[in-house]
Amino acid sequence: MKIKQGSAGILTNYEVLELLRSRGASKDATRLMSSLKPSELKVYDYLVETVACNQTTDIINEFREKCSEFDLAPAEILNIVNTRPYNRAFLYPILEACDSRFSDEKHEELANLVAEVLPLAPHHVKPDEGALENKNDVESEQ
Repeated sequence: MKIKQGSAGILTNYEVLELLRSRGASKDATRLMSSLKPSELKVYDYLVETVACNQTTDIINEFREKCSEFDLAPAEILNIVNTRPYNRAFLYPILEACDSRFSDEKHEELANLVAEVLPLAPHHVKPDEGALENKNDVESEQ
């Protein structure tokens, strides 16, 4: 891979995934014939299991526009887009000085915006749902 312009800007995981797809990355057997390096294929394999595989440019742009009222830093928006926290507890460490910058209501509004605009990762199970399913599995085995 050749660097055309250093530090041109930050990329979301979705943009990296799209770049790898445009260069021939995929999950099928033909991927071994692509010009991608093994490390690039490993990055691709990781990203297709994250929220990046369900995102689009339109979704990311919509989220950026709607975030303007929260006065978030570009790095905070990038981290939210890349990790897609699914509740306030996961959102809290992403936001610098969260307690002093956001009231509980604003923090909740931002968490709701994330839930409304950004899609979940494939195979995403919230911890409490997984625990409930596992409990039912144990009861059905008895």
